[in-house]
Amino acid sequence: MKLLPSFSALALAALGLIGCSAQANEDTIRKNLTAVMPKEIKIDEVRVSPIAGLWEVRIGSEIRYTDATGQYLIEGEILDLKNRKNLTQERLDKLTAIDFAALPLKDAIVWKKGDGKRRIAVFADPNCGYCKRFEKSLQEMDNLTVYTFVIPILGGDSPDKSRAAWCAKDSTTAWRTWMIDGTALPKPDAKCDTGAIDRNLALSQKIRVTGTPAILFEDGTRAPGALSPQQLEQRLQAIQAPGKTPKKS
Repeated sequence: MKLLPSFSALALAALGLIGCSAQANEDTIRKNLTAVMPKEIKIDEVRVSPIAGLWEVRIGSEIRYTDATGQYLIEGEILDLKNRKNLTQERLDKLTAIDFAALPLKDAIVWKKGDGKRRIAVFADPNCGYCKRFEKSLQEMDNLTVYTFVIPILGGDSPDKSRAAWCAKDSTTAWRTWMIDGTALPKPDAKCDTGAIDRNLALSQKIRVTGTPAILFEDGTRAPGALSPQQLEQRLQAIQAPGKTPKKS
């Protein structure tokens, strides 16, 4: 007598078919998109999106969407109207999350105001106008420690100014007076070890910092671009809210 397969066996078989189908779709999407995209663009990940029939295509820290054949490419965000969530932003936040405790804080210029219990890290270029605006706005904050990772990415004399700030006898004062008041930076000692600047650049590339200022928070989130004091305060308070305890170093 021929026995019918068990329910569990059928379920496993079905899952296997789904897995094969998903892999087939991923391969098709990669093949078709790669064929029409510039060679320098690399697709890092293809996965099912929260919407049936739509696939997520990740290129670095950017997200696009496509159909199951890779014929159409969609730019935009997926909004969950019922739950009032931006699903694309949630995904991006997860992809770009930073382990604050793992940051090499010894390579940063540090200053503190008040008790300094709240902490942020900032990637900044000495010639960045938005960085200067943000540095000025930080004067309105209280109970904050700021770790600035100086990265010369704007060209010109940014590398020279970065080295001058880092090598100053009082790097915190040199950096802040330059950024806030425009006070000339002191000439660096030729024997000063500027390896931190190179390490900061490597770190910025590793965590995909593409512009300055880039602000990193203790909960792993980040903000690209300058924030107003009000916006920064809202972000800091949200981190301290119940259920969102910052990681400790």
